[in-house]
Amino acid sequence: MDSTVDAKAIQPNAAERLAQLAYDDMRRVDSMILQRLDSHVPLIPELSRYLIEAGGKRVRPMITIACANLLDAMSDAPVKLAAAVEFIHTATLLHDDVVDESGMRRGKQAANLVWGNASSVLVGDFLFARSFSLMVEAGSMRALGVLSDAASTIAEGEVRQLSAVADMSVSVETYMEIIDAKTAALFAAAAQVSAIVADRPDVEEEALRTYGRELGLAFQLVDDALDYGGVGAALGKDLGDDFREGKVTLPVALAIQAATGEEAEFWTRTIGKKDQKDGDFEQACAYIQNRGTLAATLQAARDRAAIARQALDIFPDNVWRTALVDLVDFVVERAY
Repeated sequence: MDSTVDAKAIQPNAAERLAQLAYDDMRRVDSMILQRLDSHVPLIPELSRYLIEAGGKRVRPMITIACANLLDAMSDAPVKLAAAVEFIHTATLLHDDVVDESGMRRGKQAANLVWGNASSVLVGDFLFARSFSLMVEAGSMRALGVLSDAASTIAEGEVRQLSAVADMSVSVETYMEIIDAKTAALFAAAAQVSAIVADRPDVEEEALRTYGRELGLAFQLVDDALDYGGVGAALGKDLGDDFREGKVTLPVALAIQAATGEEAEFWTRTIGKKDQKDGDFEQACAYIQNRGTLAATLQAARDRAAIARQALDIFPDNVWRTALVDLVDFVVERAY
């Protein structure tokens, strides 16, 4: 067996290296999260912890912490904002699983299948409320404004995506607008708020916002590609969920545009009419592979990743900038 491959396999990936670098600060974030999950209603911490402790990489709050350290501006404020970011993200996951009716989340049975839809929605609302309390405590009205705007933008993106289900006319432009709202907005805000509470110049704030946004777009593009060419266990969700839900993600949108004849009829039936049968998902993967739309989606992710890396060029070359650049590479490379 190739010893080089073996050595590579045991090396920590970029997300893990960032987690090691930010270990002490992320322990403070985790402590803050667990403290704010406390409630006299037992179901709230029980359900919340089920998802929060399910092994998510905490990428979004780690971005907040890493950006604060990049600016040499760690304090209590970024810790509170990082916890708020995680609460917003977790709340949206709880709501999404109800809407999408997915069976898995972070490699476990979706919370709504364990406790029911009503409990998941209401606990999600609790987490949103907790996030706003933390934003206020961070002591920055601008940071509060940025994160609250992100929360509303995420909701708008999710509603737009819901409205676009089974819509064969969804364009690449519309798709990009949807993922910009539902995914990239929180990445952008997570990075930007560190510059705000550190009172950094506008150019640095905008650079971090660009970094977060482009990283978020790359992240979602790779996720959408992996749904047609990845491993369900690695994704932490059921492979093919997007297809079964009739979502027109970029691989599908491009395949629909290129389809003719029998292939076009297939997409009309399975996506437009959501009339699906055994073997359709495998056929969809074959069409996507043959049309090269999976490769095109991953190339779009690499293009966004390049913009994210470039946005960090204005900052001093230190371990934190290196870690943030490596995180970009990790987001793209998990597709290979």
